[in-house]
Amino acid sequence: MSNLAMGSADLHATASRCCRPLGKEELSAADSEEIAMIFKALADPVRLRLFSKIAAQPAGEACVCDIQDVGVSQPTVSHHLRKLREAGLLESERRASWVYYRVAPGALAVMAGLLSQTT
Repeated sequence: MSNLAMGSADLHATASRCCRPLGKEELSAADSEEIAMIFKALADPVRLRLFSKIAAQPAGEACVCDIQDVGVSQPTVSHHLRKLREAGLLESERRASWVYYRVAPGALAVMAGLLSQTT
């Protein structure tokens, strides 16, 4: 089982440092760079759609062959999936000739923690 995720370790580090709501305290320069990378990755409609397709899978993962129908070419889909992996939002695993994707553990919790209300 080969994990091809490039940024999931960074996401876990971000989660341990800055899962506090954004309005609680001022961000450091490093934290703001890491958080911006997450939001930049999701700011593209195709990436957001791909992330949503993967997150909505009942099995918790999706083969690239099942999610590539987002209105762009296959190389463009691969580019967008790579950006999501680099941001630490997805993990991937090659099985024979296909790559399977799943939401990185803690990714949704990190985003929810950042966006939660400060009370």
